[in-house]
Amino acid sequence: MQTQFFAHLRCRECGRLYPKEAIHVCEWDFGPLEAIYDYEAIRRHVSRKRIESRAPTMWRYREFLPLEGEPSVGTQVGFTPLVRSERLAKALGVREAYVKNDTVNYPTLSFKDRVVAISLSRAKEMGFTTVACASTGNLANSVAANAASAGLESYVLIPSDLEASKVLGSLVYGTRVVGIRGPYDKVNRLCSEIAGKYQWAFVNVNLRPYYAEGSKTMGFEIAEQLGWRLPAHTVIPMASGSLLTKIAKSYQEMIDTELVEKAPFAIYGAQATGCNPISDAFRKGTELVQPVPKPQTIAKSLAIGTPADGYYAIQTMRKSGGAAEDASDEELLEGIRLLAETTGIFAETAGGVTVACARKLIASGKIPKDGTVVLCITGHGLKTAEVLTGVLAPPRVIEPSLREFDRLVSSDLAHASIPAKMET
Repeated sequence: MQTQFFAHLRCRECGRLYPKEAIHVCEWDFGPLEAIYDYEAIRRHVSRKRIESRAPTMWRYREFLPLEGEPSVGTQVGFTPLVRSERLAKALGVREAYVKNDTVNYPTLSFKDRVVAISLSRAKEMGFTTVACASTGNLANSVAANAASAGLESYVLIPSDLEASKVLGSLVYGTRVVGIRGPYDKVNRLCSEIAGKYQWAFVNVNLRPYYAEGSKTMGFEIAEQLGWRLPAHTVIPMASGSLLTKIAKSYQEMIDTELVEKAPFAIYGAQATGCNPISDAFRKGTELVQPVPKPQTIAKSLAIGTPADGYYAIQTMRKSGGAAEDASDEELLEGIRLLAETTGIFAETAGGVTVACARKLIASGKIPKDGTVVLCITGHGLKTAEVLTGVLAPPRVIEPSLREFDRLVSSDLAHASIPAKMET
């Protein structure tokens, strides 16, 4: 890997520069740090042809990622499908709709495999042997799986009421799973204290500047898969708000390095109504994000009451001409069903939020009906399957009789447009 592209860390508030170490806040104003690159060097070095010649993983964009050597963890992550769906577009009321399908990401079926691949590779470069995280589920799964494959010790701290499938999806890898009583914000605060005392590599605390950059790869892939063009409208779920800001950053980096033509792109954020501090602030016309002390939503992966990047997410949406929306539990469940029935993609609750919010943004005219819309679906529905209990109709049970099956089909034909032709 060309080490000269990743230059340093920089405070997002005051602009002070910092060395490439395990630090995440500015010592002057406590602003968050982010990775900065030599974009002129990248522009001279990269090309569409060079990127296309590489393996179909997130690492094909390695010049834009904060490592000093070759990746050592998650080398197969990324380059998930971008699925065009005419049926979904029709249901949403837009001309062209795509789904960025990270439900099939490797190895744990969520976009978090991207950020973990970066942060654990960086942790190994820095000499850490124990990695950890605060998580609402998907990050815990990914840290556990990737740490196991890399031979690293790991701890994952989660809210104690997390979905059973996500708890199991961490335990199976042999990680040390610690449930904390209370919402995610309390888990996160404890992790900050632990990181300071034990000097472990907490992927979303002291390694956050590196971790967050992994989200950019979703944006790079979207643009390449669209034929090296930016989508006019991108709808992204928001928990901390980091994914939204980093996809926007990736679009701008591609413009700045001449990989895509300069074009306007609008960024839209989607939250669950029971924990919507970012969309609420956006709607009120303020950048002051009021914490939600007790989230009330089945979309637990989005239930972060004090979003670390909320302020920056609002700025990103406003600057791009986008907007924010939120969806109730009932709306997100309908979003899961709509996505599955029109695309064959089974999304977790966060995906239901994205679909439901996109539908509302289109209906309100905030997303025009004649543009290209990309929906970012970030995790597989099997991770939160229990939310559909009692929502879907149970299977019909019959005796092993052709006559009974004929009656069933006749009943279906009376209520739906099923082709009547049968082989005899």
